[in-house]
Amino acid sequence: MAKNTAVERRQKVIDVLNEARAMELQAIYQYMNQHYNLDDMDYGELAAKIKLISIDEMRHAEMFAERIKELGGEPTADAREKIRKGQKVEEIFGFDARLEDDTIDAYNRFLQVCNENGDSVSSRIFETVIHEEQIHTNYFDNVDSHIKQLGTVYLARIAGTSSATGLGTSGFVISSNQ
Repeated sequence: MAKNTAVERRQKVIDVLNEARAMELQAIYQYMNQHYNLDDMDYGELAAKIKLISIDEMRHAEMFAERIKELGGEPTADAREKIRKGQKVEEIFGFDARLEDDTIDAYNRFLQVCNENGDSVSSRIFETVIHEEQIHTNYFDNVDSHIKQLGTVYLARIAGTSSATGLGTSGFVISSNQ
């Protein structure tokens, strides 16, 4: 069996990077839609956190695009699939936790593709992003658990809170670590 050429190995990595970028673009659109809806429902604190998470996803999409370009590929501009609109607040966070879990699963597989094809730089990008996606999952699971356990009491506490995230665009992960 012939070994894959460097060009073939590079293309395999570009393909998984582009798949990851498409997943990030979908997450951006999904989370920004939820941000607007939660803000309209007057759940400002939840809206603000989802906006920051969306900014993290923008950073991830850009990291993948830059690496694709470094490898000589063309970054995709297409989201993986359509977003789900009109979600109730009780549905959003469990949905997002599952989306993040699926993303982590896929990215771990993509990380393996990078390792198998000798691309340690792309592997490190996936390791970083997986870590940040896990932080998002933990947040979504936590809010989903509060909504399920406390219901309207929890939501009433958040109703009327500000959705302002200030001038910074550092995202959820970076702002949480400061």
